Parts: sequence; structure tokens; C-alpha cells
Amino acid sequence: MRIRPYISTPAEFHVYDPRGAEIAGLLCDTLTNIEPGLQVEHVGSTSVFGCGGKGIIDLAVLYPEGLLARAKAVLDELGFEKQGGREPFPEDRPMRVGCIEHEDQTFRIHAHVIALGSDEHRALVSFREALRSSSELRLSYEERKRATLARGITDSIEYNKAKQGFITAALNRRQFTT
Repeated sequence: MRIRPYISTPAEFHVYDPRGAEIAGLLCDTLTNIEPGLQVEHVGSTSVFGCGGKGIIDLAVLYPEGLLARAKAVLDELGFEKQGGREPFPEDRPMRVGCIEHEDQTFRIHAHVIALGSDEHRALVSFREALRSSSELRLSYEERKRATLARGITDSIEYNKAKQGFITAALNRRQFTT
């Protein structure tokens, strides 16, 4: 699997593409084969069947205590790059980025390096599961994304900030119903 340099583009809405889940599965297997101490989960919209979004494959690269440096090294060795831009994640909670060519299409990947069992890890998985279990929530989330883009917000950072209130509210509702 060859990781290519990241291509940054303005946010735009893409319908769900099942190839994203295939690529995520291959990446998860590749990473855990290189370092069995890591766990890797497919999160974000591409991990939810039928959920449209930016089309970026988000991975949670989960490391147990003491393996943060190893997790970063594995991603770097595969060709992932440190996140650039004006508000990159800090290196104690990094994100690595890259692209994969598959069937003549470029797929962007965000590999979030997160402590296993952390609040962030639990929130990502909880939101993914909430989207998977509720088509109403999934459709509302897609509507939020489209409305954000319709307001002219295509900067990735501002786009993500515009979604955060929706995600927080969904997680709060889930906390009180489970």
C-alpha cells in the first residue's frame, strides 16, 4: 500500500462511496500488522454506510500507554505526512495525512493518533455508532453538512467547527439514552 502526498482541497459534499470502507479496512490491517500494539478503527462519515460528507477516510490510530512515538513512527514510515495548515493538532495528539490511489481515484486519509480508551476515543466511536444506528440522525448530519457548505463555508477548519455543535448535541443525547 503506497501512501502519496496529501492533497488539500476546499470542503465539498460527496455521496457515500463504499470503497472508502474497503481502503480503511486495508489500512487498519496494514497498521496493526506493522505494530500489533496499536488498534485502528475506521471513524467519521466514511465509516457509516450511506453517510455522505467530505469523503475523507478518518482513522483512529489508538495507542496504549507508552506507544505514542511508535504510532507516529509507523505512520511516518508508511509515507503519511504531519498535518499542515494554520491549526494543526499538537504532536502529543497528532494527525497524519496522506492519499491513496484506488481505481483511478484519489482518496484522502486523516490518521488521528489518539490514546486508547481516552474520552476522545470513546466520543468518536459513540458518534459513529449513533450514526450507524439511526438513519434519522445520519440524514440530519448530512443536512447540517450541506447547509454549512451552502453558507459558503468551505475552509476545512471552519467546516469542522460548524459541525461540532451537532456532534456534541448528538453525543449528549446518546449519553442520556444508553
